[in-house]
Amino acid sequence: MTEKPHLMIVEARFYEDIADELVKGAIAEIEKDGATYQRVSVPGCLEIPAAILYALRSMDFFTARKRFDGYVGLGCVIRGETTHYDIVCNESARGLQDLALRYALAIGNGVLTVENREQAWARASVTAKNKGGFAARACLDMIELKRQFRLYPR
Repeated sequence: MTEKPHLMIVEARFYEDIADELVKGAIAEIEKDGATYQRVSVPGCLEIPAAILYALRSMDFFTARKRFDGYVGLGCVIRGETTHYDIVCNESARGLQDLALRYALAIGNGVLTVENREQAWARASVTAKNKGGFAARACLDMIELKRQFRLYPR
């Protein structure tokens, strides 16, 4: 019997209402798969990769703690009047990709990068594009791929 994965959901709380909807979609997808999860909140999207790295590093010191099999990063970046939008979008995505490649992590990237709140809601809503659920599904699928390559226990 295959043990179900244990995921870490990292939610950026800058836009709390959108974050809540993204998390709702992610949790539904994780529970549908029979997996378990733990939620961690961070202030914004730039902090998501650091939170994942903290969790990863903590496993080096606290071996009795249940390890995470995958990570789901959720948040929203809405374009403003300055170039800060570009920095947050690019660096949060780069941070997640760097972690996935360096440590062979299963990461679902659910960071929305949009022009306005209407676009954010269209993507976050569980009755529309459900990007939170999509990010969780991507993470679960990558865990399964790791199993196929024997990078993750069966």
